[in-house]
Amino acid sequence: MSRFDDELPLRRHVDGGVTTLTMQRPRQFNALSEAMLEALGRELERLAEDDDVRCVVLAAEGRAFCAGHDLKQMRATPDEAYYRDLFARCGTVMQRIVTLPVPVIARVQGLATAAGCQLVASCDLAVAARSARFAVSGINVGLFCSTPAVALSRTIGRKRALEMLFTGEFIDADRALDWGLVNRVADDDALDDALGELTAAICAKSAVALHTGKALFQRQLQQPLDEAYCLAGDTMAANMMAEDVTEGIDAFIEKRTPQWRHR
Repeated sequence: MSRFDDELPLRRHVDGGVTTLTMQRPRQFNALSEAMLEALGRELERLAEDDDVRCVVLAAEGRAFCAGHDLKQMRATPDEAYYRDLFARCGTVMQRIVTLPVPVIARVQGLATAAGCQLVASCDLAVAARSARFAVSGINVGLFCSTPAVALSRTIGRKRALEMLFTGEFIDADRALDWGLVNRVADDDALDDALGELTAAICAKSAVALHTGKALFQRQLQQPLDEAYCLAGDTMAANMMAEDVTEGIDAFIEKRTPQWRHR
C-alpha cells in the first residue's frame, strides 16, 4: 500500500506496521522548505492517531538525507517575524517526532546538515550508510545553529554538540555511531537490510509496551532523579496490568512465542 500526492514533497509508503515517509526534493538535497515542513507536520499528526502503525521510518531520495533549511527561500523573505514563525514550525515538527507514540527511525544516506542533522537527532533511532556525513554548519555563514543545538545537545552531550556547533566540521558515520547520534552503520548497499532488521525487531514487540515505553522515556528525561523513579514506577505498575504483559509472562514461562493482543 502506498500513497503519493504530487502537491507534497513527501511520499508515504506502508508495509505492514512500518510507515516510511520519504522526502523527495533530491535536487535541493531535501531541504526543509515551508512545504516540506508542512507535509511532515501533517503526516506526523495523522500517524499519531493511527493504531496500525508500529514504527515510522524517515527517509530521503537522492544523494543527501537533508541539507537543513531552504536558504534561498529564507533569503527571499528577510523579515524577523517570518524567521520566528519558520523556526517555530520547524520546532513543532521536531517535537511531533519526539511525542509520536511509536519509534521513529532516520534512514540516513549522504549529507545530514544543520536542520537535517537536527532531524536525525530528533528521531528515536537512526541507521546510517557508511558514506553518510553529519554537520551543523550554520556557523560557516555566520549563523549559529541554535535550534539544531536543542536536539543535538540532548542526543550526543554538551561538549560533542558544542564542538560540532562551534566548528561546523563534518563527522563521518563511524564517529556519529561512537558519539551516539546514530545507532547502526551499514555499508551503503546494505543500508536497507540493516534498517529492515531494526524495524522487524521493533514490530515483533507489544504495541502497548512500545507506546508506554516511549512516552515514559521522554517524560522522565525532564525530571529530577527521585521524581523520574516515581514516574517510572507508576508507569511500570500500570503497564503490568495490560493484557499483553500477562500474555508475555505466560509465554515466557511456557517457553512459547507470545501472541500479542494489541498489535
